[in-house]
Amino acid sequence: MKPTIIFSTLIVMAALAAPFESFAVDAERQAEVAQRGAEVMPFSLKATTHIFTKSDDGGNQQVIAKNPSDSGQIRLIRKHLREIQTQFQRGDFSGPARTHGTDMPGLAQLRAAKPGQISITYKDIKGGGELTYRSDDPKLVSSLHAWFDAQLSDHGADAMDGHMHHHQGMTQP
Repeated sequence: MKPTIIFSTLIVMAALAAPFESFAVDAERQAEVAQRGAEVMPFSLKATTHIFTKSDDGGNQQVIAKNPSDSGQIRLIRKHLREIQTQFQRGDFSGPARTHGTDMPGLAQLRAAKPGQISITYKDIKGGGELTYRSDDPKLVSSLHAWFDAQLSDHGADAMDGHMHHHQGMTQP
């Protein structure tokens, strides 16, 4: 066999293997995050969906029970989100640091924000709860978006982009 054919074959094989290697690394990371998350979040990650929706001035984080009649999970979601709202307003992002790691994208900037630079509000929603993050500082908005992206990646199938979620609910004419 000619060396160029062998070399070309190896390049194609490496290119085909790369997505699978990335998938294995992502799956391993997601399993680690799920394990650490169980120590931080009182509700079941597998029984809930995290929805992250970016906006021009921040975004929304929703956590909803996959089973809308699971009142136990809904109660735990709401309690947890109220608690982290209070913690985040004090600049305490230790929960996400324990779950995702201290090098989580956006986390250092969120921790460094001065009181009042990020508004965080909570509300009950059908099947769970929602935190809304707002800031007038474009750098903090970018940090919130990076933080959302990291959570989407780390939570895998248990998380979704809110913009995609809204489009999935739409019917085609």
